[in-house]
Amino acid sequence: MSTDVNSSGSKVAIRAMVSLAIVLIGFGILFHVNPEGAYNWIKALHVIAIISWMAAMLYLPRLFVYHSTIAVGSETSELFKVMERRLLRVIMNPAMIIAWITGLWMAWDMFAFKGGWLHGKLLLVVLMSAAHGILSKSMRRFAADQNTKSSKYWRIFNEVPTILMILIVILVIVKPF
Repeated sequence: MSTDVNSSGSKVAIRAMVSLAIVLIGFGILFHVNPEGAYNWIKALHVIAIISWMAAMLYLPRLFVYHSTIAVGSETSELFKVMERRLLRVIMNPAMIIAWITGLWMAWDMFAFKGGWLHGKLLLVVLMSAAHGILSKSMRRFAADQNTKSSKYWRIFNEVPTILMILIVILVIVKPF
């Protein structure tokens, strides 16, 4: 049993190192290579990543709402586990990474990290990333049949990304300060 835990732990560590390497390479490319006209392409990629990230951030808690009402070990529960894992790993994680890389590049290139609205947005994006982390941890708990949260909890939690998204959009479009 401890061999399985160690193996699982090393797999997580390897995935974390690969993810960190991808982020650092992405930063290197975007911060040091700035061809003319790249801004609009980076902005388009950023918007696509945000749409994908938000779709997953809104869908995963909804899956948890339904999964929390299903009997542990059932065929349906196992199906939810596959859906949740794929949503997180194939859409949500890559979209968040791309959104962060392109967003920081634009903040650096266009705004030199200046403007109260930008600092507010960055704070809200950090909170969105924290919500992402909570969902990721919860997905692992569901996968291990250790969920302790009710469907009502997940219905309420589902509103967190929505509220953060609304506030972020207001800061970006209106720039109130």
